[in-house]
Amino acid sequence: MKTEPQTLDEWLAHCERLHPKNIDMGLDRVKVVADRMGIRFTCPVITVAGTNGKGSTCAMLESILLQAGYRTGVYTSPHLVRFEERLRIRGDAVDAINLVAAFAEVERARCQNDSEVSLTYFEFSTLAILHVMAHSALDVAILEVGLGGRLDAVNIIEPDCSVITSIDLDHMEFLGSDRESIGREKAGIMRTGRPVVVSDPVPPQSVLDHATEIDADLWRFGVDFNVAGDKQQWGWAGRGRRYSGLAYPALRGANQLVNAAGVLAALTALRDRLPVTAQAVRNGLAFVELPGRFQIVPGQPTLVLDVAHNPHSVAALAANLDAMGYFPTTHAVFGAMADKDLALMLGKVNPLIDRWYFTDLPTPRAESAAGLAEKWQAQNTRRDASASTYPDPQQALQAAINAADPTDRIVVFGSFYTVGGILKDGVPRLLAKHMPNI
Repeated sequence: MKTEPQTLDEWLAHCERLHPKNIDMGLDRVKVVADRMGIRFTCPVITVAGTNGKGSTCAMLESILLQAGYRTGVYTSPHLVRFEERLRIRGDAVDAINLVAAFAEVERARCQNDSEVSLTYFEFSTLAILHVMAHSALDVAILEVGLGGRLDAVNIIEPDCSVITSIDLDHMEFLGSDRESIGREKAGIMRTGRPVVVSDPVPPQSVLDHATEIDADLWRFGVDFNVAGDKQQWGWAGRGRRYSGLAYPALRGANQLVNAAGVLAALTALRDRLPVTAQAVRNGLAFVELPGRFQIVPGQPTLVLDVAHNPHSVAALAANLDAMGYFPTTHAVFGAMADKDLALMLGKVNPLIDRWYFTDLPTPRAESAAGLAEKWQAQNTRRDASASTYPDPQQALQAAINAADPTDRIVVFGSFYTVGGILKDGVPRLLAKHMPNI
């Protein structure tokens, strides 16, 4: 007789062994188990899909709704350091004890009546998290799509409002080779007669066409809502509502204003069920936090942490770095997955980086540090730039700190694993040793 896992780590290891694939697109298997578990939501559900900006959109929705007094539940993935980060209840990461109990419920349902259903790691863990959320007396559930939309496990839950953020080329082996194909997959989270907010300023036509085909209530950036502002403040105008004199979101980066615009459109679309005050909006945007999204750690040298992991998000990172002003030398700790367009990612930011510190990452999907250095060298045209390799992000960061002057800048990016490897001890201890003012 098999012994049931007892800890969260044991359950996660169990999930990794269950299915031959990390990703197996389709909803049939996960629906069977969800039905056996009776997973249902009685509160409004907001589902968020897109290539980039999903985590920021979820965080801003959560922050505003918390300020409005609602009991929120937010599911996002992947995590940076601890698996528990994937589910926040009222702004706090879920307790591992609750997850362990939920994993056991999924396993019982998966093996019910000797009819065992094969689930991937993501499907199994998603069901466990949805089970916890469904039993947490939430006022609102916010669900971030893991991959695509139409066939993602999150899409078994019927949303009251859908949000589609930026759409660009990523995960093309699963979603298609162009923006139109990828947009069609992400449009699968739409529902007939229900609002869908498209915050991408130039969305693929496939997204707009699908909204028309199923008669969804389309809220489109630049058509149904828009923003205007100056260096000090900004305003939002949409169907029947306006906000003026807003402070810019606490999350840094020019792209965050587009994400915030989509957030206000979603809240406006749901105002009959989830009314929020202008003060809740102001406070929510002012206090929102999300580690690893153009996160600047105070001290000298300046440290920037960003989970940018595809060409689109790296281009946004490059623009944000360029807007920071002058730094004598910029050092970059970089680790990334082998299935990304690494040449394009490196090319987007290469003009800004003087010293590269390539790192291995603890996953078979990752490109080796040596492989990254080789790809960089193949396209590098800067004689004044240099590169070195390291076995993990911590050692790469240590080398960057040792080489950097106080007025320099260090940027860590390329993957959740890269940034997570730096954040696993909280605010980087390596930096604290060198910079007592942190």
